[in-house]
Amino acid sequence: MEAAQTSPSPSVPGQGAATLTDAFRACVRECGTDVALRSADGSLELTWDEYAARVDRLAGGLHALGVAPGDCVGMLTLNRVEAVLIDMATLHLGATPFSTYMTSSPEQIGELFDNADNAVAITQESLLPVLRKAHIPKVERIVVVDADIEGTMTLADLEAGCPDGFDAESHAAGVVTPDTVATLIYTSGTTGPSKGVQLSHANLMCSVSAAAESFAAKSDLVHPVDSTSRYISYLPFAHVADRFFAYYMHMYGGGSLTVLSDPTQVVATLPSVKPTLFLAVPRIWEKIMAALQAKGITDPAGLPAEVKAGVAAQLGLPADCMRACGAAPVAVEVLEFFGALGMEICEGWAMSETACHAILNLPGETRPGTIGRPVAGLETKVLDDGELLVRSPAIMKGYRKNPEKTAEALDAEGWLHTGDVVTVDEEGFITIVDRKKELIINAAGKNMSPSNIEQRLKAASPLIGQAVTIGDRRPYNTALLVLDPDGAAAWAAEQGLSDSSGAALAGNPALTPVIEAAVQDANAKLSRVEQIKKWTVLPVDWLPGGDELTPTMKLKRKPIAEKYGDEIEAMYAG
Repeated sequence: MEAAQTSPSPSVPGQGAATLTDAFRACVRECGTDVALRSADGSLELTWDEYAARVDRLAGGLHALGVAPGDCVGMLTLNRVEAVLIDMATLHLGATPFSTYMTSSPEQIGELFDNADNAVAITQESLLPVLRKAHIPKVERIVVVDADIEGTMTLADLEAGCPDGFDAESHAAGVVTPDTVATLIYTSGTTGPSKGVQLSHANLMCSVSAAAESFAAKSDLVHPVDSTSRYISYLPFAHVADRFFAYYMHMYGGGSLTVLSDPTQVVATLPSVKPTLFLAVPRIWEKIMAALQAKGITDPAGLPAEVKAGVAAQLGLPADCMRACGAAPVAVEVLEFFGALGMEICEGWAMSETACHAILNLPGETRPGTIGRPVAGLETKVLDDGELLVRSPAIMKGYRKNPEKTAEALDAEGWLHTGDVVTVDEEGFITIVDRKKELIINAAGKNMSPSNIEQRLKAASPLIGQAVTIGDRRPYNTALLVLDPDGAAAWAAEQGLSDSSGAALAGNPALTPVIEAAVQDANAKLSRVEQIKKWTVLPVDWLPGGDELTPTMKLKRKPIAEKYGDEIEAMYAG
């Protein structure tokens, strides 16, 4: 079932609202009988009126549990409609909802909940054991959204606890202000413990409205944010990208939001949703490209226009879809492939700390290899060492209970020090060189970007799922490589092999020339000093949230260097 709309004409209900709850109520008034929320499997579907009614009861139930303005409510669930409902209900109490990654360890969950001081936790049956293993003495109530388990509350219990006469909309009007903290985004911790980014209603309304206005200015090319928009929530709800590009956009402009619990099924789900705004991390675009190439689409530029349109339609990414890429660098080859196919991808940059107020390649004026230009309202400047600084009303209030880190990130003039080293061309397009602390300086003193090299390696073969460049204070660069599960499965099938795991294939002698050819192809696009001289395929599979990758697939470089120290030293021996 497609997420259809019945509004007679498009509108932007939340435009001009001061808070997220005001924007939500405007959407309810204007889009009442339209479909607002649906699960990807179609088992749950709510109109805006039904959405509001559930929020009202849940807000009342949380209020009865003692959730008050300034309190936090922690969630450990997959992406699901119930999580959206509870998040919205919490906002109506002037409280702060936040989500944790389902891949988090009990210890990590305990640290986050201790920082947030939340007395109420929301989870689902499959994740309750993890939550119970965490050290969470401050949590007094656990709500399980999909089961009735002794010692916990059900979602029905929570709704039934709503006091007679409780009016969530009126309550919100009295306790929610633009300065109220609307969520905590816990950074994924590539270099240290997670920090709780505090984003206010004003921060998020500034960022959402700036993006919506930028898209509206390109409405001849892409669908603007309005009451006929379609969104899909599939990235972790704990990540600012999913909250911003799905949940908050939906809250601002109306339309329909489809919630997908299994992110591995996002490509298969796109045709039924046909999102008008779709953000994917580079790995998803890489996988779609590899799948198209496997079907024989290797030179998209030469295809007839009607064939290109047909491919986009089959993927569920129609002509008016605003296709975006973010969260990590993407290879230029990937952007050029989709561009030649008539499916322009708008790469951009943002941080949790900027509430996704972005630097972005807008439709019709993309420049592959850059992150674009600042969206309206975002000031930028570059320090002498190349570090990018940004400033806007969307910048976070600070890190929760961490004034030292806040002072490191935000200077006295309100500039956020991003840690990204950039260059800016004469037309204002910005290019990320690398993270300030991740630049490689080899033994000869040459500065290099590891991420640039890694993009080239991953783009060179569908077999390479992850690449880590080693070379800091070394005489030459080497690389640790991890096979892509899908690419490995396809190659193993071609070879007649039944086991496509990294452990089985890494030592296969038939794989060596294939990977070597890919490395040489990548080297041909790099300067001599950047080129990879030796490489090692690790007999492992890296999973999001594990030792090597954050939940959003960013490399944990220091832990990787420590864990695979023997393999690294072997490449420099002799």
